Amino acid sequence: MSAQPTERWQIPEDLRRRMVEVARQLRQEQTFTENLLWQHLRRKQRGYKVRRQQPIGPFVVDFYISQAQLVIEIDGSSHAHRAERDRQRQTLLEELGLTVLRFTTDTVEHDCSTVLTDIDRAVKTLSP
Repeated sequence: MSAQPTERWQIPEDLRRRMVEVARQLRQEQTFTENLLWQHLRRKQRGYKVRRQQPIGPFVVDFYISQAQLVIEIDGSSHAHRAERDRQRQTLLEELGLTVLRFTTDTVEHDCSTVLTDIDRAVKTLSP
């Protein structure tokens, strides 16, 4: 299965600039779990480029691998209260042709090797 070119949302320039600023701020304030996963994904260590806190339209995703059009989200305890919002957001991202992988903070912190294997498998499957 190869990835199709992703559509782009047309968003106002002021919103695009705002999302870039939000992403910069989130990179500076990343959670322990985001940092843990980032240490394994940065600098093409796994053979593919990963961006962290990547703006996509009106959203900022935790990690994005463009060659596979793959979004990786880490769900902490705060996501329990916004499951419906996360589902709607994921649906919108998938409508752009993106694939979304979700992991809980517990899984990343206690079974990072499985998380990395799942990401590697998805990149291999989705990359052209």
